[in-house]
Amino acid sequence: MQQTKQSAQYKKMTESPIPSLIIRLSIPSIISMLINNIYNLVDTAFVGRLGTSASGAVGVVFGFMAIIQAFGFMFGQGSGSILSRALGMQDEETASVNGSAGFFGAMLVGLILTAVGFIWLDQIVMMLGSTETIAPYAKTYVAYILVAAPFMTSSLALNNILRYEGKAVFGMIGLMSGAIINMIGDPILMFGLNMGIAGAGLSTCISQIISWFILLSMFLRRRSAVRLSLSKAARAGHFVYTNICLTGFPSLLRQGLNSLTTVLLNLQCAPYGDAAVAGMSIVARVVFFAFSISLGIGQGFQPVAAFNYGAGKYSRVRKGFWFTAAAAEVVIIIACGLLLIFSDGVIAIFRDDPEVIAVGTRALRLQALAYILFPLSMATEMMLQSTGKRFGASFLSALRSGLLFIPLLYILSYFRGLAGIQEAQPLSILLTTPLAVPFMISFFREMPKEDAKSPYEA
Repeated sequence: MQQTKQSAQYKKMTESPIPSLIIRLSIPSIISMLINNIYNLVDTAFVGRLGTSASGAVGVVFGFMAIIQAFGFMFGQGSGSILSRALGMQDEETASVNGSAGFFGAMLVGLILTAVGFIWLDQIVMMLGSTETIAPYAKTYVAYILVAAPFMTSSLALNNILRYEGKAVFGMIGLMSGAIINMIGDPILMFGLNMGIAGAGLSTCISQIISWFILLSMFLRRRSAVRLSLSKAARAGHFVYTNICLTGFPSLLRQGLNSLTTVLLNLQCAPYGDAAVAGMSIVARVVFFAFSISLGIGQGFQPVAAFNYGAGKYSRVRKGFWFTAAAAEVVIIIACGLLLIFSDGVIAIFRDDPEVIAVGTRALRLQALAYILFPLSMATEMMLQSTGKRFGASFLSALRSGLLFIPLLYILSYFRGLAGIQEAQPLSILLTTPLAVPFMISFFREMPKEDAKSPYEA
């Protein structure tokens, strides 16, 4: 019975029409990201009611959460890419060993982050860009995030394993449940029980733990071909863990640099006051929400690229790439167009402060314009990581997330002050796209032109 299910899954991943397959796999990812981003925006709005300093603390906390998530994505996307290609080659044991190593490795790193975080909590919140007025709020919030860190890292690993296997809907159930619980918990704990920002932190912590149990239940109930086992993780060997970390390194680099750039952005904004920190923090949440549908399409493409590359169905990798780039471009044009038209009203929803609105509106318009060109480089980066092309994926991740942005941030802020800070991110995005094209061309030239024969073909 299990073999029949795996045969059907193989045929679905290697024979279904590319557009419908990517769309089916994208929808759970899109819904998950939209729900989680709605939570982020709702959380920002609720905390904003506590004052501008508390609103600025959200940006600081999200920078720290990005560090935790970076390790979860590294283990999740690293093991997911490898196990998806293994399933494409009909090697379920290798898939289970890599899935187990990814899950338990993520859990261990999360525990280490918890211990380190509590030891240096005061120093961490200041390093993350807090001002003296923001720091008390940030410390309270971060303490709850540290408790949830092992669950956050391993939940991301579980979600990515399911997604790369082509069963993103199960991952969606876990992530959505956590986000919905979080949105319900925020007003109850923050205002109903008068816990303030501590309520926001506790709500996040509880929701992450519940989400973890739901995701883990998918594996315990045998909804996945991957069999998680501590014994498999223990005997995996250094080669397996090294391979997972190297394959997932683009994700660590991308998330880690995103966290670093958030910290640097907060530090550069701090001299201009809490309104500048809050305004740029709101813009980051809004832009990611607008971009999440395009990103979800890219995530739907990742298991298709990995599975079919492992199965030798190279023509499907090509078709999937061009469909993903085109579909994401259409979506981002619509989303960014709406942000350009309603930018000031969008910022006002989260903090009705004239200074915050002024800072956020200009930054939001500039980023909306820049992101219109982004889908091609996004699809290229995801294709390279999914097929094991580590260097290209790592370089493009670093390029977009920090190699361009960090020097531009310091140069432009020096010469143009707050206006330069607002301009650094859009300019780095614009410069990334033409640099991604050579990697895309090189990949398609090197990939075999003819498909390999399927093990189910006569």
